[in-house]
Amino acid sequence: MSIAYGRLAALGRAELTLLARNKNNLFIALLMPVAMISVLRSSLSGIGPGDLPMGAGAATMIGGTGMVLILVVYMALVSAFTARREELVLKRLRTGEATDLEILAGGSLPAVVLALLQVLLLTAGGAIVLGLGAPEQPLLLVAGLVVAVVLLVPAAALTTAITRNVESAGITTLPFFLLSAIGSGMMLPTDVLPDRVADVCELLPLSGAMQLIRAGWTGGTGAGELLGAALTALAWIVITVFAVRRWFRWEPRR
Repeated sequence: MSIAYGRLAALGRAELTLLARNKNNLFIALLMPVAMISVLRSSLSGIGPGDLPMGAGAATMIGGTGMVLILVVYMALVSAFTARREELVLKRLRTGEATDLEILAGGSLPAVVLALLQVLLLTAGGAIVLGLGAPEQPLLLVAGLVVAVVLLVPAAALTTAITRNVESAGITTLPFFLLSAIGSGMMLPTDVLPDRVADVCELLPLSGAMQLIRAGWTGGTGAGELLGAALTALAWIVITVFAVRRWFRWEPRR
């Protein structure tokens, strides 16, 4: 077990070094979430309290958390996994002792840690700048973050199957980004959607995790809704992991 941890740490350090050298990925990971949260805050300020019961501040924290996760974990990892595949790094790693799971998990560590640190800073900033208190249910917030990461890492790996090179990653990640941002309660809270549309959006891949994150911030969510969110997230995790095992490419297309 300690050997496996050592391999994960080594893979994580190597990926962190490569991330630090890539200015484009650093921009996405560090500056883009800040810009998106600023846009989100500005857009939500125009929605009245009658249409947004949780308040613009809490909605900004919930949507901002989702934005950080999808930008820093999902979109950055699609570029990273694609680059490592095209550079034959993944192929060489498979000839060593590391398992497929260790390779993908180790390569994901820097992005995941960076995203969680940004979420922590965002939470502290919400308390200081927006005057919000601590999350109502911190354990639910943590559970939502864990679920989101466990889903987004294989989702990123799966997206590389249709991503020919790093330059095309911005296009192949766009559908999932827009679907999640609009339908899963990030840029547009589900409170402002018609009931039927909201019911459909609850079945989207990232909606379950976002419901848990929302419950963590605002509290007051019933056990039935939490169970439904958890089951939705679990179903998508199982589907995504199965798809990665079947279609993930370890070598460049020829």
